Amino acid sequence: MDSIFTIIVIILLALAVSGLVVGVANDAVNFLNSALGSKAAPRYVILTVASVGIIIGALTSSGMMEVARSGVFYPSMFTFSEVMLLFLGVMFANVLLLDLFNTFGLPTSTTVSLVFGLLGAAMAVSTVKIAGSDILTIADMSQFINSGKAMAIIFAIVISVVIAFVCGSVIMYLTRIIFSFRYHSTFSKFGALWCGIAFAAISYFAVFKGLKGTSLISPALIDFAHHSPWMFILSLWGGWSILMYLLQHLFKINILRITVLAGTFSLALAFAGNDLVNFIGVPIAGYDSYKIALATGDMNMMMGDLSKPVVANFGFLILAGVIMVLTLWFSKKAKTVTETEINLARQDEGGERFGSTLVSRALVGAAMSFNKNYQRVVPARMQVAIERRFRPVAIDNQASFDLIRATVNLTVASLLISMATSLKLPLSTTYVTFMVAMGSSLADRAWGRESAVYRITGVLTVIAGWFFTALIAFIIAYGVTLLLMYGGTIAVIAITALCIFLMIQSSVLHKKRAAKTETKEDRIGADQQDILARCAEEVGETMEKVTRIYSETLMGVSSENRKQLKKAVRESEELYQQASERKYEMLPTLQKLQDNDIDTGHYYVQVVDYLNEVTKALVHITRPCFTHIDNHHEGLTKAQVGDLTQINEKVSVIYHKINYMLRNNDFRDIELILHLRDALFDTLAVAIKNQIKRIKTKSSSTKASMLYLTILNETKTMILQSRNLLKSQKYFIENH
Repeated sequence: MDSIFTIIVIILLALAVSGLVVGVANDAVNFLNSALGSKAAPRYVILTVASVGIIIGALTSSGMMEVARSGVFYPSMFTFSEVMLLFLGVMFANVLLLDLFNTFGLPTSTTVSLVFGLLGAAMAVSTVKIAGSDILTIADMSQFINSGKAMAIIFAIVISVVIAFVCGSVIMYLTRIIFSFRYHSTFSKFGALWCGIAFAAISYFAVFKGLKGTSLISPALIDFAHHSPWMFILSLWGGWSILMYLLQHLFKINILRITVLAGTFSLALAFAGNDLVNFIGVPIAGYDSYKIALATGDMNMMMGDLSKPVVANFGFLILAGVIMVLTLWFSKKAKTVTETEINLARQDEGGERFGSTLVSRALVGAAMSFNKNYQRVVPARMQVAIERRFRPVAIDNQASFDLIRATVNLTVASLLISMATSLKLPLSTTYVTFMVAMGSSLADRAWGRESAVYRITGVLTVIAGWFFTALIAFIIAYGVTLLLMYGGTIAVIAITALCIFLMIQSSVLHKKRAAKTETKEDRIGADQQDILARCAEEVGETMEKVTRIYSETLMGVSSENRKQLKKAVRESEELYQQASERKYEMLPTLQKLQDNDIDTGHYYVQVVDYLNEVTKALVHITRPCFTHIDNHHEGLTKAQVGDLTQINEKVSVIYHKINYMLRNNDFRDIELILHLRDALFDTLAVAIKNQIKRIKTKSSSTKASMLYLTILNETKTMILQSRNLLKSQKYFIENH
């Protein structure tokens, strides 16, 4: 046996561990978000419940392993060496793709990633076999590939997205009509029946999606549920409703919380039981192939044995379950992915992660037009009655949404996945759970006029990512496998090194993004004294960066240093973005400040606004400077450079004084800034007059003249707003 195949097996097992980590980070969104978003229990309780479900699910997952071995391609048509390179190409593509999505906090389908990775890798190997054969042609590709499987999944994606969204919207709307946001009195009467429905759906889901085919459920019960589903569901509903009634009225237990935790357990169990194949199915198939070939000693043997039933390796399943649980508890990327859905579904407004697009604006506009027609047709009294049911109230523990919506999310997702499983339709749990959550948030009026365009953009971004998953997984797996087929050992080593490098880079990128998020959360969650301290610190840091970037920009444009200007643009845009985000964070901050002194809140608003204007003026300087040099326009004249050097020196003096005052909260020399500002404005006025003379004598180009005047005008704005910022910061500190 060639040693390269031993190395490939080791790489596959290492990629299996990595695949488990990135896979759980991606799919944690499926079963955690309803409980986390509604704060049904402390985070450690939710994770404990999910962990138990994962362990049980992992031990019952062996029946799904055939998908990776023979679900997409026919192994009897491939030799051992070809199958090993095929599996290696799939794992490289799968791990890199999922890690990329996790880094940017976008949930995607591990099922689609696996299937289309297998399809791409199998087609790559088949292409090489056909190209090297005098008998085979491209028309014979169907002998190697089970293309029907891929087409079924594509069809299921489109259908599941639409059905899940519509069902989530309709059922949430009807549920809110029944219970309203002030659901406690109504729930005390009918809550047991409602939770009974939820538990019946969750139980039915667990039977068909999680425990079917295991020793934990008897074959007789499975047969009864399969042939008499409605009778089975009604029996479950009756039994669970009685139990919920007893828990609610005799033991005074909040049965909504129990329902949400039960749904979390059920989805976690199904995730591990059915999606574990997406992470370790290919490596285990490679390991089994290695054992088969090792027993015969023939590297060129055909791998038809992979089509035989899988015998579960209990040790692998236990180890996989432990790794998944550890990832669930400690992965920061898992937290990032879950936050994406919670942010899009939250009931309150605030800073939005996604921007506005033409499509989202068009959809919101169409919805508003439909609403106007609805108001003309529906009687006014009915509109008032419905509006009363959707009047929001403050949610306990500052949760993103209430427990009623959490149970709707879990119940609808469980029912849809159960129905699809019983009908043997391929379905992605990620697609269903995400779209149900988005549909319920829309029906719950979480997408108001202040946030609708941004939320829709976010949903469309995630959906687009799902479809790109199939395309990208196919392309990466196809390309990587071709390289492995033609490059041999060198390609294996090179691609392994590249994979390690890219994952390290994505980890660094994620840490930077996470650090920014943590800073933002700390800022919002700070108390009165912390807000004062953080505001002073952040304003001081921002102004020091403004000073440096401005100086570097003027030096860069004078020396026509493109690299320096590009860096200045990037840094100035980051400052402006941070300043803009602070404006969206003002409301929760003001609520804390105004409890003590309303003047403090007034000055805080001014500080945030002036800081935003300063960074905006800086961007209006750096961008034109970079664009001018990047387009290779004629540089500034010596006279213009001389004027800018003089201006830069005076600006540096002003900012040195401002930064000292901000850093030490010592504003005794604040009037000095006024005199320095006026002196600078006189210098700017002289510079503008000199430029007008140069324009008349045509001693500088038109583009250079426009850039020069832009720098002068925006410098004046920046200094003016900086002085206003200093005054507001002084009053903010003194009036706390």
